[in-house]
Amino acid sequence: MEQNQLDRENISCSICLDILKDPVTTSCGHSYCMNCIKSHWDGEDQKRIHSCPECRTTFVRRPKLQKNTMLAALVEQLKRTGLQTAPADHYYAGAEDVACDVCTGRKLKALKSCLVCLASYCEKHLQPHKNSAPLRKHHLVEPSKNLQENICSHHDEVMKMFCRTDQKSICYLCSMDRHKGHDTVSAAAERSERQRELQERQGIIQQRVQDRERDVKLLRQEVAAINRSAEKTVEDSEKIFTELIRLIQKSRSDMKQQIRSQQEAEVSRVKKLQERLEQEISELKRKNAELEQLSDTEDHNRFLHSYPSLSDLRESTPSAGIDIRPLRRWEDVTAAVSELRDKLQDVLRDTWTKISLTLTEAEPEPESRAGLLRYSCQITLDPNTAHRNLSLSEGNRKVTRKSQPQSYSSYPDRFTDWSQVLNRESLTGRCYWEVEWRGEVYVAVAYKNISRTGWGNECGFGGPGSSRVGVDLDQGAGVLSFYSVSKTRTLLHRVQTTFTQPLHAGVWVGPGSSAELCKAK
Repeated sequence: MEQNQLDRENISCSICLDILKDPVTTSCGHSYCMNCIKSHWDGEDQKRIHSCPECRTTFVRRPKLQKNTMLAALVEQLKRTGLQTAPADHYYAGAEDVACDVCTGRKLKALKSCLVCLASYCEKHLQPHKNSAPLRKHHLVEPSKNLQENICSHHDEVMKMFCRTDQKSICYLCSMDRHKGHDTVSAAAERSERQRELQERQGIIQQRVQDRERDVKLLRQEVAAINRSAEKTVEDSEKIFTELIRLIQKSRSDMKQQIRSQQEAEVSRVKKLQERLEQEISELKRKNAELEQLSDTEDHNRFLHSYPSLSDLRESTPSAGIDIRPLRRWEDVTAAVSELRDKLQDVLRDTWTKISLTLTEAEPEPESRAGLLRYSCQITLDPNTAHRNLSLSEGNRKVTRKSQPQSYSSYPDRFTDWSQVLNRESLTGRCYWEVEWRGEVYVAVAYKNISRTGWGNECGFGGPGSSRVGVDLDQGAGVLSFYSVSKTRTLLHRVQTTFTQPLHAGVWVGPGSSAELCKAK
C-alpha cells in the first residue's frame, strides 16, 4: 500500500492533484497533464512570459511540450494493477456530512438518500438507482442522517402509512394491529393533503405579507406626515414665542424708559428746590452773622444807623410749600408688574394644559365604519378546533354546518358538543373583523382555554343577532364592541373589562346555517 501511494505521488499532476492524463514534460523537467499545463499557460499569454508552476522557471517564449511516453506507460501499467484515481478532498465526507453507506475505508459524501433502501449513496454507488428499472422507482431525497426515523420501532418496517386518528406515521403492519380500525391513509396521500393545506397557508402568508407591506408603507407615510406636521408646529410656535418674547422685552424696555424719565424729572425738581433752600440758608446765616456783629457793637449811633437795613428779611419759602411726594407710586409700579407676571403665568399654564391635552388626547372612537376598517385584520378559522359537523372552505374563512360528520382527526382542541370553531391566531392590539351569515349563527370572542366539551354555558358561544356583525376589539383598552353592519353602523353590545388571557374569534353555527369571515372593504 505504501508503494502504491508512493507511485501515486510520483505520477500525480501538481496542478490538478490527480493521476496524470496525457503526461507532458517541460524543458525544466517537470511533468503535468497536457490540458492542465496548457490552461495554465493560456492564462499567462497576456503577460508574454511563461513559468513552471512547480519550480517557477520562466520562459521568454511559450515552450513546446513533449509527451512523456515513459510516464504515460507507467500510468497505464499502474491502472491495470488496480490504481484508481483518487477524488479530491472536498468529495470525502466530513463530520457534518452524510456519508455513503456503501463506501469502504474513507467514505465519500452521499449524493442522495433512498427512502426505500434507507441508505445513502455517493455518485458512484448511486448508479444502480439510475440504471436499474426497479431501483429507479425508489424515492430519492437529499442526503439525510435521519433515515432511521422512517423505520417502525415495533415492526422494523418502513413507515409508508399515516394514521389520521393518532396523527402519526405508521407501517403497514401497524395498520393491521395497533391502529386497526383507525382512519389510515398512505403517507403520500396525507402528504398531498397537507401539501394542499401548506399551499393555502402560504397563500395566506403571502397575502398577509402584502397586507403588512402595504400597512408598513402607510405607516411610513404617516411617520413622514407626523414629522412634517410636528416640524411645522415647532417652527410656527417658535415664531409666536419669539414674537411674544419680543413684545415682553419691548414692554420691559418701555416701562424702564418711562420710569427713568419720571425719575429724572422728579430728581431735577427736588434738586432745584434743594439748591434754592441751600442758597436761602447761606443768606440767612450771613444775615445772622451781620446781626450778631451789630449786636456786639458799642457804638449806639452806628447800631441805630445800620439796624434798619440789616433787620429787613426777605420772605422765606414756607415748609408747607415743599412737595414731598410719597414713594408709593414706585411700589404700585412693582405691584402692577407682579400682577402682570402672575396673570401671564396663569395664561401660560392654562394654555400649556390645553396644548398637553391636545397632544396626549386619546384616540376617539371611530365615528363611522370606515374608521373601524383601519383596524381590519384577516382572520382564518382553525380546523383543529372545528366541531365534526362543521365544514371549512374558502381558505378556512367560511364555515358550514353539515348533517354528516366530517373526516377530522381527533384533536384535544376540537369542540365535541357545541358546533363551534375558533380562529387560528390569537388576537392582539386593536382588531376589527366582520362576519356575514345565513341561518342561525352566533359570533363571539373567547379565551383560548374555553372548555371544548359539555353543553354548559361555560362552553357555548352567545352573540348578537344580525345578518352581518362587525367586531371591534381593543385589547389594550379592554373594550369589546359588536356592531350591526348594513348601510349604517349600530352598536349592539359593548364590554369593558381587563383581558387576562389570549383571545380568539369564535363562531357557533346552527343546523343548515353558514357563516363567512368577510374581507373588509
